[in-house]
Amino acid sequence: MKISIGNDHAGPEYKKAIVDFLKQKGHEIVNHGTDTFDSVDYPDFGHPVAIDVATGKADFGVVICGSGNGINMTVNKHQGIRSALCWDKEIASLARQHNDANIISIPARFTSIQQAVEMVDTFLNTNFEGGRHATRVDKIACK
Repeated sequence: MKISIGNDHAGPEYKKAIVDFLKQKGHEIVNHGTDTFDSVDYPDFGHPVAIDVATGKADFGVVICGSGNGINMTVNKHQGIRSALCWDKEIASLARQHNDANIISIPARFTSIQQAVEMVDTFLNTNFEGGRHATRVDKIACK
C-alpha cells in the first residue's frame, strides 16, 4: 500500500515513528512532512497529501499537526477527501468503518507517539462497512 504523510513542526518525531512502522509492514511512503521543529505552515504539508490521495497517487494519507485541526481542515478542502481527526484507536476504526475516511489526522500535542502508531495501524487495517453508511458518505461532497 502507498501512504502519503505530511506534518508540521509539531510532528517530526511522530512522522518518523509512523514511517518506520509502516515501512516494516512493507508499505511505500511518500513523505511531504518537515523533519525539523522550525515553525512552518501546516497547509504547505497538508495539500500535497490530499492531492496524492485525491489523484490516486497514494491509497491513504496521514497528516499531523499540533491539534490535528488545522491540517485536517486543510486536507478536507479537497474534493474526494474524507479526513478524520482521531485521538484514539476506536475513533480511527469508526472513521474507516462508517465514514470511509481516506486520511487520518493526528493531534501531536494530545496523543502519544505510541497512540499515533496504533491509530494509523487500526485505520489502515479497518474496512469501510458500506451499506447504510455508503448512502451517508455519498452525501458528504458538495456538488
